[in-house]
Amino acid sequence: MRESFEAKKIKVTLVRSLSGRNYKHKRIFASLGLKKLGKSNILPNVNSILGQVNKVIQFVKVEKA
Repeated sequence: MRESFEAKKIKVTLVRSLSGRNYKHKRIFASLGLKKLGKSNILPNVNSILGQVNKVIQFVKVEKA
């Protein structure tokens, strides 16, 4: 990731559209709970979640929660 996060939770917001995206990216968005543009989800700050976020970092905004 671009920054290191030490919070226990992170807020992930979808900022770019899902249309025309790779099937793998769409699966990652679904597992993160992001279905619509502008929607957010608060997730635990664990390595498995951070790995998924890192795969789609160009489409999401990540903040401390």
